[in-house]
Amino acid sequence: MPNVSSTFFLAPYSSLGYPKVVCFSALQGKASSIDSSPSQSPIPRLFSRGCKLVGCGSAVPSLQISNDDLAKIVDTNDEWISVRTGIRNRRVLSGRDRLTTLAVDAAQKALDMAKVDPDDVDLILLCSSTPEDLFGSAPQIQKHLGCKRNPLSYDITAACSGFVLGLISAACHIRGGGFQNVLVVGADGLSRFVDWTDRGSCILFGDAAAAVLVQACSGDEDGLFGFDLHSDGDGQRHLNATIKEDETNDAAESNGSVFNFPPRRHSYSCIHMNGKEVFRFAVRTVPQSIEAALQKAGLPASSIDWLLLHQANQRIIDAVADRLEIPSERVISNLANYGNTSAASIPLALDEAVRSGKIKAGHTVAAAGFGAGLTWGSAILRWG
Repeated sequence: MPNVSSTFFLAPYSSLGYPKVVCFSALQGKASSIDSSPSQSPIPRLFSRGCKLVGCGSAVPSLQISNDDLAKIVDTNDEWISVRTGIRNRRVLSGRDRLTTLAVDAAQKALDMAKVDPDDVDLILLCSSTPEDLFGSAPQIQKHLGCKRNPLSYDITAACSGFVLGLISAACHIRGGGFQNVLVVGADGLSRFVDWTDRGSCILFGDAAAAVLVQACSGDEDGLFGFDLHSDGDGQRHLNATIKEDETNDAAESNGSVFNFPPRRHSYSCIHMNGKEVFRFAVRTVPQSIEAALQKAGLPASSIDWLLLHQANQRIIDAVADRLEIPSERVISNLANYGNTSAASIPLALDEAVRSGKIKAGHTVAAAGFGAGLTWGSAILRWG
């Protein structure tokens, strides 16, 4: 039987000042494996309000670590790393850098490109799994940008999928909440959670921050055509940095209590990753997700000007491009210079491609993130 689904959303404010609620119903054909999640529901094309990406910026630490540098501390070499990953260098936070400072720098560059004053920012979303405050670092970005109207600022934790989730969240705030200017910042300092004695993982990660400004526009200028989002908690065993009791704890810290109170101090472990399983997960789910987003956008794969994936491994990027039949000259990759920068990787590559003139206003980009959780998602968007 055909499947009828209904989606409710808030339209822009009516003349009386109240948001209008619109019901969008879609009559779908035979159910399939990609029709079971609200995150995959077709995007209603009934908006009188859309959103578009109008500015970007990025910032990286000053310390560059090459493959040859890593070969001095673990049993590896430049050829072994570059052949398996495509990575040759990465930037790493040192005593001179703070992740929040990089995030503020990237956000300011995005505002400058968009010609938007910090006081006109309505919302700041920080996509990060490594904030410098347990309770989130987004409000510090608001503070240091000098946003005097105290716009809402909060963190989104979704590892390497974080930026895509932040982008979709920004669109929802604009389309349904009446926001005008939303900063989406991807920033991670995974080097702080890397086991630098493990050559299988320490070669992969770098630190960076990058941002985009998402701005409200009329419905006919809407620049987010379709999206697709998922998670699978069963896959957490393949990629995680779980909480653990500090090894320095001893019996004296328990104050002699037989009830284990007060609780012992805990911290996060180093990143654990099963590389083979993560590779299989990515090359299977990412093409499916992009194809689903294209289907909901009503666009063929041939309409994609650029493929922009989370920069995790060049083999993954190449495999996904092959599956989608996208030639290498239309694939964005800066992995060789920065490694895997988690939530920062997509906006970092986007910023470089825009500023170099590769991505131009009006180009259609298929972006996809994937990683810990496990989470994955894609968005079909237009730049400018």
